[in-house]
Amino acid sequence: MNDSGRTLLIVEDDPALQKQMQWAFDRYETIVANDRQSALAQVRRFEPPVITMDLGLPPRPDDPNEGLALLEELHGLTPDAKVIVLTGQDDRANALRAIGLGAHDFCNKPFEPEFLTWTVDRAFRVHELQQENRRLQRAAEAPAMSGIITRDPQMLRVCRTIEKLAPTSATVLILGESGTGKELLARALHDLSPRRESRFVAINCAAIPETLLESELFGYEKGAFTGAVKQTLGKIETASGGTLFLDEIGDLPLALQAKLLRFLQERVIERIGGRQEIPVDVRIVCATHQSLKTQITEGRFREDLYYRLAEIVVEIPPLRTRPGDAALLAHVLTRKFAGEQRRGAMVLQPDALEAIDTYNWPGNVRELENVIKRAVIMADGSGIHAADIGLVPVEAEALNLRQVREDAEKGAVLRVLGRVNGNLSKAAELLGVSRPTLYDLMHRFGLK
Repeated sequence: MNDSGRTLLIVEDDPALQKQMQWAFDRYETIVANDRQSALAQVRRFEPPVITMDLGLPPRPDDPNEGLALLEELHGLTPDAKVIVLTGQDDRANALRAIGLGAHDFCNKPFEPEFLTWTVDRAFRVHELQQENRRLQRAAEAPAMSGIITRDPQMLRVCRTIEKLAPTSATVLILGESGTGKELLARALHDLSPRRESRFVAINCAAIPETLLESELFGYEKGAFTGAVKQTLGKIETASGGTLFLDEIGDLPLALQAKLLRFLQERVIERIGGRQEIPVDVRIVCATHQSLKTQITEGRFREDLYYRLAEIVVEIPPLRTRPGDAALLAHVLTRKFAGEQRRGAMVLQPDALEAIDTYNWPGNVRELENVIKRAVIMADGSGIHAADIGLVPVEAEALNLRQVREDAEKGAVLRVLGRVNGNLSKAAELLGVSRPTLYDLMHRFGLK
């Protein structure tokens, strides 16, 4: 069996033993390192799942402490890697120390090739089983997009876009009215990305006073200002390795826009009161309900920052432009809030659904959540009626096909009669019907 897709790192300073081990493990893709620094470099570059290493490494090959120090660093750098330590026959104490520091197993030198091969094969299998178990656990958890309920083609396209963008490192700008779910999509971008094991950090640029926002974003050193009694990391540094979500980015003050732009260009920050440049690896996702292009024209938002943030723009359609989604969401929210409030099974009645379906929803999904939660609490029985919903009545839109057709025909006749100033011959010609048919239509609709 060929296992060439699996990488094995051999940390050994003896060239002859290196070649012997490479020959013994030719079924794998082997890489070698002969000291501590080269081993760390190989791990950063190739991320091998299994590592064999001698405890005696340069510059002190007779001292196991060099190898034990490397083992500690490997455990911090790649905790999932399986490290197999090679020790001398009478070095059981150091072998146990290595196990205590995170080594997966150990073998005595001189080793038997068959036994070491079996040990390495088992380490690969354990690593693969752990990765598979982790994958299955993630699959068993709620999918990242599960919070988004829609049948609307526009919204489904947005979801597909998020799924495509998630594995990339692109900076994403999410546009949409308040309450449309911008943070929900930002979290989905993070949860579907390779950064999902790291932190998702959100900050609302409109909710924090301008005087505090800089320290919230960039952090500060002890003594940087009155009250700075200890070193404090900012949101950018806290999100290192993960995703930083800047909500309401349109409210970011101009002075901070310049500082954020420098970070996006250089990927380094300086804490307030500090002089050290700190590299930070973080993905930036922004959102706003404002028109940034209008703000650029008015001089309230930097154009160069906009193009840094808007590598990819995702626009969420408002709820009122997604036919049927309000009622669909209402059913889901009713079950959710009925469970939370211990109201048992509750059902939206036809008059309530009609009120939901015809309402304009200026507050979008957030307003719908509030309305349904209140209705679940206030309803007397298990049925939720329009009175419980409490929306301003709107003239119901006809759903019966015959009624829809009649309304369309009546509207067309009225518009044409208005255009031709009552000339029935011209009206019949524009409508593509005969004059007797036009008379029948006018009589049916009560038009004179």
